[in-house]
Amino acid sequence: MGVVKVIELVGTSNQNWTDAVDNAVKEAAKTIDHILGVEVTNFTANIEDGRIAEYKADVKVAFHVHH
Repeated sequence: MGVVKVIELVGTSNQNWTDAVDNAVKEAAKTIDHILGVEVTNFTANIEDGRIAEYKADVKVAFHVHH
């Protein structure tokens, strides 16, 4: 048995929400080992000139805590 920690992040992308989620996980993986999963909690976007300029995804990333 072990301990799982969950952190909240916001990923961004100029392309789509899927890339925003992927970017959050990729950044987390640079400093966090043993990521178990991700939960997407919200999608938002910044608008410029009546179009989506930046996609944002609020995510929770779960990972094992090791001693």
